[in-house]
Amino acid sequence: MEMNPIEKITYEDAMKELEGIVNRLDAGDGTLEESIILFQRGIELTKLCSDKLEEIEMKIRIITEKGEEPFVAEG
Repeated sequence: MEMNPIEKITYEDAMKELEGIVNRLDAGDGTLEESIILFQRGIELTKLCSDKLEEIEMKIRIITEKGEEPFVAEG
């Protein structure tokens, strides 16, 4: 079970991996040890996602407090 280092994962990749972990745990096919490892990884990914969302929220708050227009991607 090879996992990317948590500090190198994007929010999107973390969400995909987290979804996979939930599916694997729901299936109940692994050993107890594998399930514990997956659960721990899920906790790490959840914290990563939460931290990234808080970071973005803070950036948006700073932008709006300065009266700047937030970046809007064209397309």
